[in-house]
Amino acid sequence: MAQRTVLAVLFDGVQSLDVTGPVEVFAGAELLSPGTYRIRTASPDGAPVRTTSGLTLVPDESLDGVSDPHTLLVPGGPGSLDPDPRLVDWVREHGPRAVRLVSVCTGAAVLAAAGLLDGRRATTHWAHCDRLAREHPAVEIDPDPVYVRDGHIATSAGVTAGIDLALALVEEDLGRDAALAIARHLVVFLRRPGNQAQFSALLEAQIAHREPLRDVQRFITERPDADLTVEALAARARLSPRHFARAFRDETGMTPGRYVDRVRLEHARRLLEDTTDGIEEISRTSGYGTPEAMRRAFVKALGTPPAEYRRRFRPATTP
Repeated sequence: MAQRTVLAVLFDGVQSLDVTGPVEVFAGAELLSPGTYRIRTASPDGAPVRTTSGLTLVPDESLDGVSDPHTLLVPGGPGSLDPDPRLVDWVREHGPRAVRLVSVCTGAAVLAAAGLLDGRRATTHWAHCDRLAREHPAVEIDPDPVYVRDGHIATSAGVTAGIDLALALVEEDLGRDAALAIARHLVVFLRRPGNQAQFSALLEAQIAHREPLRDVQRFITERPDADLTVEALAARARLSPRHFARAFRDETGMTPGRYVDRVRLEHARRLLEDTTDGIEEISRTSGYGTPEAMRRAFVKALGTPPAEYRRRFRPATTP
């Protein structure tokens, strides 16, 4: 098997974990199967860069001196949101020649600035999806998945999603057993499915200002199996259904129905990941009522049924 060069580009204001997370995955694969990957780092002028956490990363060389890699990795961080023009120009020229062009977190902004995401589907950190879509309307931004692959380009969500994507690439190159061994070594899931949601309902929604609405949010989270119709929740908040629905949307940023759907999905996901409870029991305690209703919700939101989700996402228990 030919050795694959993995090049991570560095710049001031890079998020260190966007670099080190994927690099550790490829380095683990190289230890497992020597001669598989050659890992290099480069900055626009070859000078050390300062990360957002204050760490200094020393690149192997300057971008001008590197040959086209097999896998080109563009990390994120504040420095990617207003990128160095030299970096954008270099990525514009060399990105199309890489076998795989990969961005982590807001590294997608560099790819977009270089025009390499035009007409493609991509993702980034959920907090920056709206900005990326606004600044680059030719890019189809999907805010939900952990990572998206479109042709030879792969974009991932925030920070640790880069590890998920790197594990998926190693699995593609070396097989599932190799990826599993690396995941166990790093004490992470084998890999989250690419269409796994980026974040929880509690992160996505805002906390309501008024106490009655905050109480409703707590109740939904604690009792996903309860009657969570608008009428029942409105009665709990001592508001009319119409007033409650409008106030809830205004203060949390989503409708009561969507919030309930997200909480129930998150609750079921966690039980599938962390317990051995049966599908029927999980569907009941998560508020779906029946396994078929839960299956439809999973397929609609994640593109995969609960049993397959558990198989792919539940961490291995073997040391």
